[in-house]
Amino acid sequence: MRIALPLFAVLMMLPLTLLRAQTSSDAAGAGAEAEAGGYAVASRLEEFLGEPLFVPMQQLWTNRGGWGGVLTAKDGTVVAFQSPGGGNCRRSRDGGKTWDADILLASDAKGGRGIVDETKGDILYVNPPEGWLFRSRDSGATWTRESVSLKPDGFGNIPKLEGVAAMQCGITLAFGKHKGRLLMPARIMGPKNSNAVEWRPYHYSTALYSDDGGAVWQTSKPFPVLGTGEAALAELSDGRILYNSREHMSRGNRFMAHSEDGGELWIGAYRSPDLPDGARGTSYGLMGGMIRLPVDGHDVLLYSNVDNNAGSLPKQVGASIATGREKATVWASFDGGRTWPVKRLVYDGPSAYSNLGVGRKGTPSEGKIYLLFEGGPKGSHAAVQIVSFNLSWLLNGRDIAPLLAR
Repeated sequence: MRIALPLFAVLMMLPLTLLRAQTSSDAAGAGAEAEAGGYAVASRLEEFLGEPLFVPMQQLWTNRGGWGGVLTAKDGTVVAFQSPGGGNCRRSRDGGKTWDADILLASDAKGGRGIVDETKGDILYVNPPEGWLFRSRDSGATWTRESVSLKPDGFGNIPKLEGVAAMQCGITLAFGKHKGRLLMPARIMGPKNSNAVEWRPYHYSTALYSDDGGAVWQTSKPFPVLGTGEAALAELSDGRILYNSREHMSRGNRFMAHSEDGGELWIGAYRSPDLPDGARGTSYGLMGGMIRLPVDGHDVLLYSNVDNNAGSLPKQVGASIATGREKATVWASFDGGRTWPVKRLVYDGPSAYSNLGVGRKGTPSEGKIYLLFEGGPKGSHAAVQIVSFNLSWLLNGRDIAPLLAR
């Protein structure tokens, strides 16, 4: 039986604008070069290309976790966060080949979100709904606690419970008048702040942003689809922010929208024709990751989730059902998320929540893409795994030039 949503809920699901095609001069120039010179264009992507590279799966923790994300410090140290299993992180100083032992941030440092402040160079692990962040000035080796504050959205709601847990890592905006802003996805569990099935139709994705380095956070306007939660966002080279969200109420692919004001207002909601939201056939969805590769002149995006048709509907609309969580896969877009013509299976086995990270030029992490996900041979929620690879491996022999010219 379907739940009849209130008129306000239906209106929120209507697209306010269409996602515009990318028309920047950089993109046009890139297309012309691609037609004329093949790898002359791809040379801008050279650190992610070369010989195909794949570093096999390594287990970081047992049981559920990895929701805090994976990111790369400015010196190339890769940092993965265990949350919600514990307030721990693990570091790799050789680009993901080996991992140091657990570092405890604090026993109560759970449910936070990782983000690199690109302006200061610090790593933050932040949970604004709980009023704290942990800051590291030495690439995750040591951490200090700070207090933060959070302002509500226009409805007077602020994220609580799973507020910023189970999301892709936050970003520092690099373009436009909001350059330097810290921005991360978040989730609001309706007016009752409840995860009970009866209140899931009133959940909605949102975002939190800070213009003062993380001391004060503002909750954005709601993502314009109710029933959403657990999301990712990425900044495009024209300054727009692309938002990608799980949805819990109906069968179908991921919901997308965008912002033209630095993440304050989300508009143009639509379902992606390409990107699944968990195993196809379920209405319950699944956390996935999305990042933009740091390449000048191109909006190359990656997305992670499972890729199979084994999903099934729960008996009650909005209820939880986690069947079919297997086959961790990564998709690639070369036009800012309009199309996703490339995908490759990463792990052909039990898989669940996932997020993505990317390396930094001139460090041991250069050219590498990181997939942190729940799964492994003992079950989709049995352990937290990490693999790394480059774009050449993901392309699997395909010529990149026609893709860049799309």
